[in-house]
Amino acid sequence: MSQNTEARERVFQELEHYFNAELRPTLDKREPGKDMLAANGKVVGWEELKNLVDSAMDLWLTAGRYSDAFEKRFAQVAGTRYALLVNSGSSANLVAFSALTSPLLKEKRLVPGDEFITPAAGFPTTVNPALQFGLKPVFVDVDLAIHNFTPEIVEAALTPRTRLVMAAHTLGNPYDSKRIREICDARGIWFVEDCCDALGATLHGQPVGTFGHISTYSFYPAHQITMGEGGAVVTNSSVLKKVAESFRDWGRDCYCPPGKENSCGKRYDWELGQLPKGYDHKYIYTHIGYNLKVSDMQAACGLAQLDRLDGFVAARRDNFVYLSNALKSRGAMDFLELPGSIEGAQPSWFGLLMTLKDGAIRRSVLEKLNEAKVGTRLLFAGNLTRQPAYLDVPKSIPSPLVNTDRVMTSSFYVGVWPGLSEAHLDYIADSIIAAIKSSL
Repeated sequence: MSQNTEARERVFQELEHYFNAELRPTLDKREPGKDMLAANGKVVGWEELKNLVDSAMDLWLTAGRYSDAFEKRFAQVAGTRYALLVNSGSSANLVAFSALTSPLLKEKRLVPGDEFITPAAGFPTTVNPALQFGLKPVFVDVDLAIHNFTPEIVEAALTPRTRLVMAAHTLGNPYDSKRIREICDARGIWFVEDCCDALGATLHGQPVGTFGHISTYSFYPAHQITMGEGGAVVTNSSVLKKVAESFRDWGRDCYCPPGKENSCGKRYDWELGQLPKGYDHKYIYTHIGYNLKVSDMQAACGLAQLDRLDGFVAARRDNFVYLSNALKSRGAMDFLELPGSIEGAQPSWFGLLMTLKDGAIRRSVLEKLNEAKVGTRLLFAGNLTRQPAYLDVPKSIPSPLVNTDRVMTSSFYVGVWPGLSEAHLDYIADSIIAAIKSSL
């Protein structure tokens, strides 16, 4: 064992002692009625802390060995050829969309004025990159069973200007992305799957995210795994991978990793744009890009989380079923509707969404649940077209957003994340019933 390795092992021994004495006793302390049972949360432990400190001791800080390992491992988990780490799920959406605007795609590239179809019951950063680039959103309604669009809804909204379909799998519940991809391919339309809520979800045994031309994930603490802030872009296309990497890394043409140079073997032999021949390839820019990389410490935490992903997803599914049954056994179906899933789908539940039959009482129900220390969340923006930021945005709404408005006024979700036990879920079910009954 080298002196460096021995020194690290001594640090880890002391660190584990600290973890067991100071941190472990507080990680799982959630007493129903006393501690907030949050709608979302992270489950972290010793392996995450060890990886974080191991990375920190390198003093490399930017993307490095852990980032490389995470990207390779995550591509396998996602079922794609390539995975690129970015600093958030929102950045992943920005990079994925931007890749489709690249001049390298020639006549296939998206241009301002093109239309894109997306559910109005969504999250802002699923649609913001396209809006900011100058595409026109076509906001469509959702099916209340899955709180998302269907192939039929998409087909009804198509126009000759449709060039993109981009939508998230709401709360980890897959929509029919297989059929959506078929619709898009038949018409030369790009399809982006936002899987930020849906890591671990499958459709016909195939991971969501493998149906899109390019897809995105988030590793924010609320999601299936976390690295604090972080996200990923995945694709099977070598061209889209190259372009996405460029947009992530300042828009540069060079693909050398941080701290490396001359991977192409001709660093001073390129002639691009109107630059003089031999201009340093590390400073040639073929896209108007950003710096959206992660630190290696983030990737180190994420790599430890990947080892626990299967257990996390299984726990979310078990908790969803347990809480659904607990609500049904308490007579909840007299007051609310619960979601379903499409044939062949295996959700990776982000939360249990419910829609009150009497939407007028939602505010009272949420206030009472907050008093009972049961965390709740709405379905994000509710109806994006009614949000202040989007009122004056040029857009198309081809049919009334009836179900979207109902989601906006009557729906909310509670947690099913792995940190919740059956005792927590029973308390949540009791609290929901009590809150509804006292609000009627």
